[in-house]
This record gives sequence, structure tokens and C-alpha cells, in this order.
Amino acid sequence: MMMTNYMEVLMSNEPWNLIAFMVLPVAMAELLTAAELFILARPERSAGWKRLSHGLGLAAGIYFAIVFLYFVLHVIPGLTFRGWIDELAVFAYLAGIFPLGAITLQELGVFGGPSAKRQWHHILLLIGFLIVSHIAMIFGMVDPTLGGWQPPVQQNMMNMQHDMGNMPMDHDDMGHMNNADMNEMHQSMHHGSHSMNQGSQQ
Repeated sequence: MMMTNYMEVLMSNEPWNLIAFMVLPVAMAELLTAAELFILARPERSAGWKRLSHGLGLAAGIYFAIVFLYFVLHVIPGLTFRGWIDELAVFAYLAGIFPLGAITLQELGVFGGPSAKRQWHHILLLIGFLIVSHIAMIFGMVDPTLGGWQPPVQQNMMNMQHDMGNMPMDHDDMGHMNNADMNEMHQSMHHGSHSMNQGSQQ
């Protein structure tokens, strides 16, 4: 089974890539989601959860921005994408910068409005992040050949077979050549046997 580039990156340098690129950002997003739900459930006892939500909102966006820049500058330039499944997995993962970045900008006061409205924005943005991150994980585990991509060696073999199948074959000329060769061989054998008969008569 072939792997996507997304899965290869996560499996390289085990377990650090897996922790840095998937475990930490997803864990922060899920903990932030839990904090928002506790704030909604018990607003009168949510001071601690609000502090946690604010801190995670800042940390998650800043951290994922660093991961995003690392991928764009150091990982993406060296990749040869393995079909649309591979591209979807990688770019869905990178799309997480938009919801997490928006949450961080909210916490910095760039936009957001009243506290209650900002909280609902948090929840919607977190849902968006969890959707794109799970799309990346699901398609990242799929064999890219299911999307029509072929490994380079296999593709070259298919191209060679296709080229050989398109080579013109003139069967009539081959038939004429074979008949001519057979006639020539028959005449040579006839002359050889005639010479032997003459030699035995002498």
C-alpha cells in the first residue's frame, strides 16, 4: 500500500512529527472546545474556564502559524504530490490556519464584538478546524492509488507497454521475408544434394 505525503511526514522522525504536527494542535483545539462548552453550561462558575479559553485561543493560533510556515517553507517545496487524495490531505491540514488564526485574532481584540458573540464565533471556528483536520487525517490514511495516481516506476512500465502496443507491425512483409528465406534454403539444399550425387557418380 502506498502512503500519502501527509502520512509520510507524520511517520517520519517518530514520534516527534506526529506529536508536533497532529497531537498538539488537535489536543489544544479539543481542550479549547471543552472549555467553551463548560463556559456555556455554567457561566456563573466559568472564570477558570474563561482564562483557559483565552490562553488556549492565543497559543493554538500562534503554534499552528509556526507549523503552517514550517510546512510552506520546508515541507511543501520538496513534495511531489501523489494525486488529488494526497493534495486534499495536505491542503486540508494547512487550512486549519484560518479558523485557529481567527480565534487568536479574536483573543487579541482585532475583531469579535461582545463576549457572548465572540464565544459563539469561537465554537463555530473550532468546528471548522476539527472538520478540516479530520478531512486531512481521513484522506491522509487513504492509498493515493485509489484516486488514479500511479507510482513513477509503474507508470513508466505502463507507458512502455503502451508504446510497444502502438508500434506498427507489417505482417505481410514478415510473411514475404519468411517465404523468401525458406525458398533460398530449399534451393541451397537442392544444389548441395545435386553436387553430392555428381561426386558419388564420379
